[in-house]
Amino acid sequence: MEQIKDEWIKLVRDLQNEICQALESRDGKAVFEEEEWERKEGGGGITRVIANGNVFEKGGVNTSVVHGKVNDGMRNQLKIDGENWFAAGISVVIHPVNPYVPTIHCNYRMFELYNGDGHLTDRWFGGGTDLTPCYLFPEDAIAFHRLYKVTLDAFDQSFFDQFKKSCDDYFVNTHRNNERRGIGGIFYDYKRPDKDRHAVFWMDLAKACGKGFIASYIPIVDKRKDIAYGEKEKYWQEIRRGRYVEFNLVHDRGTLFGLKTNGRIESILMSLPPTVRFEYNQSPVPGSEEEELLKVCLAPVDWANL
Repeated sequence: MEQIKDEWIKLVRDLQNEICQALESRDGKAVFEEEEWERKEGGGGITRVIANGNVFEKGGVNTSVVHGKVNDGMRNQLKIDGENWFAAGISVVIHPVNPYVPTIHCNYRMFELYNGDGHLTDRWFGGGTDLTPCYLFPEDAIAFHRLYKVTLDAFDQSFFDQFKKSCDDYFVNTHRNNERRGIGGIFYDYKRPDKDRHAVFWMDLAKACGKGFIASYIPIVDKRKDIAYGEKEKYWQEIRRGRYVEFNLVHDRGTLFGLKTNGRIESILMSLPPTVRFEYNQSPVPGSEEEELLKVCLAPVDWANL
């Protein structure tokens, strides 16, 4: 049990270093500020934040290794039971300056439950990576999804379709007519090791998908970061950021977990963009680029097979 925990912690911290290095290299100006923090109930983490860069307006690459007692809030809200819990993971959210560069999010985590004697009673893995553009470039969406299809096919050729559907079904503002916050990606949760797929299998999968963050996102950044934009595009970017905020505060399980376990609020809300806009009854102009983006948020597309 301890070996699995140690290997998982090393995995997420290695990913943190690699992703930060790749993003700093592309920005060319801003660097990540690091803060190590401790949680009084148990554990802590490393928060790294980048801001006001040439390319990235705000972003965070965080790791946390936390533990504690299962409380009533967790039992009721998260539907879990046991006496003690352990969770470790990496969470990445990047909000770019240029509206033509998409926001991206990824998260990979392991969760364990123990009984009163300290024996492991449950363990599961979860995670995913999803893309949230303000303007649609179909070629970017296709390349992004195909990279993750190739990555997952190496583990199980049924995974991509499953995880793509889970992503489309999860990142949804159901209160806005089932509008997705972005164009999808992959998402999986509650993947428990068994005799066929042990813990190392799920750790290797998370590692491969985590490295896919760099391979899938950096080429898109390079293609879109220098496109000219104006006030109209920044306005729409802030409208779409508002939808991002709505999902994270209303629906996201990770946010709810952090709040229910007395998590560090600065790290929990790191994912929120620096500026947003909420306009009454806002809708894009028919036939506009903005409406084209909204169409694919309302009706998911099978990008990998286009």
